[in-house]
Amino acid sequence: MRDVRIDGDMIRLGQFLKIADLVDTGGEGKVLITSGDVRVNGEVDLRRGRQLRRGDVVEVMGRTARVA
Repeated sequence: MRDVRIDGDMIRLGQFLKIADLVDTGGEGKVLITSGDVRVNGEVDLRRGRQLRRGDVVEVMGRTARVA
């Protein structure tokens, strides 16, 4: 698992996927989210705009990053 620092208190799931290098493009992130391939804290989340906070863990296709 990799820790990814963010500016501020929150970040949207779609943005986090890109800065954490879990996806190459926003379009790829959108497809993975709507397909149910993204988990936040162990649960599938279908909302691209989900607000993530420090400590949240995001998993995409076996790769994991934590909001730091």
